[in-house]
Amino acid sequence: MAELKLSESRDLTRIERVGAHSHIRGLGLDSSLEPRAVSEGMVGQTAARKAAGVILRMIKDGKIAGRAVLLAGQPGTGKTAIAMGMAKSLGLETPFAMIAASEIFSLEMSKTEALTQAFRKAIGVRIKEETEVIEGEVVEVHIDRPAVAGAASKTGKLTLKTTEMETVYDLGAKMIEALGKEKVTSGDVIAIDKATGKITKLGRSFSRSRDFDAMGPQVKFVQCPDGELQKRKEVVHCVTLHEIDVINSRTQGFLALFTGDTGEIRAEVREQIDTKVAEWREEGKAEIVPGVLFIDEVHMLDIECFSFLNRALENEMAPILVVATNRGITTIRGTNYKSPHGIPIDLLDRLLIISTQPYTEDEIHKILEIRCQEEEVEMTESAKHLLTKIGVETSLRYAIHLITAAALACQKRKGKAVDLEDINRVYNLFLDVKRSTQYLMEYQSQYMFSDTGEADEDETNAMVS
Repeated sequence: MAELKLSESRDLTRIERVGAHSHIRGLGLDSSLEPRAVSEGMVGQTAARKAAGVILRMIKDGKIAGRAVLLAGQPGTGKTAIAMGMAKSLGLETPFAMIAASEIFSLEMSKTEALTQAFRKAIGVRIKEETEVIEGEVVEVHIDRPAVAGAASKTGKLTLKTTEMETVYDLGAKMIEALGKEKVTSGDVIAIDKATGKITKLGRSFSRSRDFDAMGPQVKFVQCPDGELQKRKEVVHCVTLHEIDVINSRTQGFLALFTGDTGEIRAEVREQIDTKVAEWREEGKAEIVPGVLFIDEVHMLDIECFSFLNRALENEMAPILVVATNRGITTIRGTNYKSPHGIPIDLLDRLLIISTQPYTEDEIHKILEIRCQEEEVEMTESAKHLLTKIGVETSLRYAIHLITAAALACQKRKGKAVDLEDINRVYNLFLDVKRSTQYLMEYQSQYMFSDTGEADEDETNAMVS
């Protein structure tokens, strides 16, 4: 029975949750920043993607910092998708921090502190340091275990060689334990950090490639190191300013990074850190990597936050600010004044504005095909065409939501692919905004606290149309 259970166990690390933008792999641009029609999960929005690509190239080259970009467009036109594409294209080296504007008001800290932390999460520091490393091929590992348990600690010898020399090292208990954890055997090429004692297995030596008849696909063969065993290597660590702030500001240090309980960080701590980083830059030990801070639904910020952003963008260590909104001319939060996108005119003047256009019918069809592949749903062409029509008439998001629901309906009738009847069934089960509003208009007298004023009727008519 035990064997049966083992064979049925699943590798949970491979399971990935399918999200709204999990199909996005990048911006879908070629080497000359020309957008491809369908690439890396991106469809349409060629002008917006090209503009984002130009900004991205400048960020990678380190040409700009303290600039701000506004992604403006109707709901469901791919603003967040473009921001996600930018994040994927930047790679792991460049910091990318993402927040929703409403988060700032729900944290247990002041608004300006929350924004400052978000800004500093988006500024990276690349710290260079030299370390001494012992690198060579393992000739022999000899460990003496005591005959009586607890009599004495284990001792041993490790023989390492390069193409030019061979040395025997005495091993203590900690090094023996580290070698055991890494499963180091003769023929492995290893690197030992002298400062920390960390052992890294680089692979197996080519000279020992015929030791076994069969090898796993994960086994990597490398050349035996040349020169001396002890070498000086330059190691690069990438951290954000926020991580340095947290480690230096709290008693529990880096543990606060995992708990999320960072609290308010004093200005004096930040000033000291900025001074130290500036010293490292002058000495050539570190360099600043301006990243990207993406604020979604930026119209939710109030006038105090906007004035803070104005000042923060003028700082010499400011990241690239990318904000997105789907509002037209609306009231600036915290005032009685109206402004385009709900953003004050002085901040709008600092923004490079990228507008997104509504998707065409053909583009909606391609997006739905990509989502079907991402959600692993088999769908007939006729069903895809019907779903495209629904997306054009209602909204793209509503059509995407119907994919999984239709797949479940198909599964219930034991079908192999989602067909027209499945789409029709879920379309009747789940209402879109227009049909829901129409239903409310017909039966609003039966709802609690319904206000049947003429002004409200005009508004509901406008929503339906």
